[in-house]
Amino acid sequence: MSHNVLFFFLVAAFASLQAKPLNVVVLYADDWRHDTLGCAGHPIVKTPHLDELAEVGTRFTHGCVTTSICGVSRATLFTGQWMSRHGNKGFTAFKTPWAETYPGLLRSNGYHVGHIGKWHNGPFPQKNFDFGRSYSGTHWMKNADGTRIHVTQKNHNDALEFLRTSPKDKPFCLTLAFFATHAEDGNPQQYLPQEKSMKLYRDAVIAVPHNANDAAWRKLPSFLVSEKNESRNRYTWRFDTPEKYQTMMKNYYRLATEVDGVCGAVVAELKARGFWENTLVIFTTDNGYFHGEHGLADKWYPHEESIRVPLIVRDPRIGTARQVRTNDALALNVDLAPTILDAAGIDVPRGMQGKSLSPLLTDAKAPWRSEFFYEHAIIQRKEFIPASQALVRHDEKYMFWPDFKVEQFFDLTKDPLEETDQIADPQYATKITAMRKRFAELKKDAL
Repeated sequence: MSHNVLFFFLVAAFASLQAKPLNVVVLYADDWRHDTLGCAGHPIVKTPHLDELAEVGTRFTHGCVTTSICGVSRATLFTGQWMSRHGNKGFTAFKTPWAETYPGLLRSNGYHVGHIGKWHNGPFPQKNFDFGRSYSGTHWMKNADGTRIHVTQKNHNDALEFLRTSPKDKPFCLTLAFFATHAEDGNPQQYLPQEKSMKLYRDAVIAVPHNANDAAWRKLPSFLVSEKNESRNRYTWRFDTPEKYQTMMKNYYRLATEVDGVCGAVVAELKARGFWENTLVIFTTDNGYFHGEHGLADKWYPHEESIRVPLIVRDPRIGTARQVRTNDALALNVDLAPTILDAAGIDVPRGMQGKSLSPLLTDAKAPWRSEFFYEHAIIQRKEFIPASQALVRHDEKYMFWPDFKVEQFFDLTKDPLEETDQIADPQYATKITAMRKRFAELKKDAL
């Protein structure tokens, strides 16, 4: 073969490889906030596989959700829309047409599409997936033969089955939606890891946040300082004694490390089957999580612990030299559907409100949003989980509690833990007036 023929053969082969649609894998954990990663500097929890993913991808240090609760955030993941538009205000089905979600669009464009694990958006739409297995709610499940299996182990088994049985002539998209690290509601143990993990963190001493106490709780607005408040109730379930705090947090971290192991197994399978160099991989979670800060537990509210989530994006088309390792842009869960469609070469529907993160993977200074609107609906009643809204920026935050018509303002530069409400401080009056106006504009845009 002549050199010219060989050259054109290689060029054609490379062009064919580049034209091949990207596979997509979304690794989607639960109740896991931004700093619970080894690569984020956490001193205790071990996440070696996600740390490795961050080494070859971009880790967004200010990944955030637009609503911090399981069902709504998942609807936002699929639709690329704020709660106000997709219509799921808790755990019901979203109103957006399935054909305008990223799984729907990928499938209609020839992808083999799977969903494994937690759904939380009304009845699971089995017919919309080529491979669909929905389950969550408990850490230990029963197999068909009556034996027990941990939900994270089932996630592992089902994910590998999906990868091993996907048609060779189609690109694939897998959303692997873990139940962990969510607590098992109603179980006094809350977090139930696998026996193999119990040796982890056995001798560790988990530092208790300095504001995980009653004094910090009593500084909150009066409607949160109530035994009727569910976030406070869950604090008493998990964190109201030093001994309980250590037990709960160690088991929580064990669940996180188990999820990390499954993420590692998925990546290993992608590599073993020759998919790695043609697969977009995203790791993130549905919301953040209070580890006792402000005397609270769980999520829901606009505080940093609740709205900030881990987010790692690895696009195989980006070489090492071009890859941005960390980016502090306000990357939102509403951006993930547009990012996936962009990578797959599919037009983003006009109804999607997020933006593709692709420019931020190679340029840390690419033009991007400097603020966003946060929203959360009332759950059951205002004393239980009150509605909350916010205008969020890197350095400041305006909160509004619509059920009580209460405002708050925090200067995050001076007060990153949001412990001192400055809403009545005259030195911030002009800024707060401007933020109220901008808050109203962004709230309208979310519709």
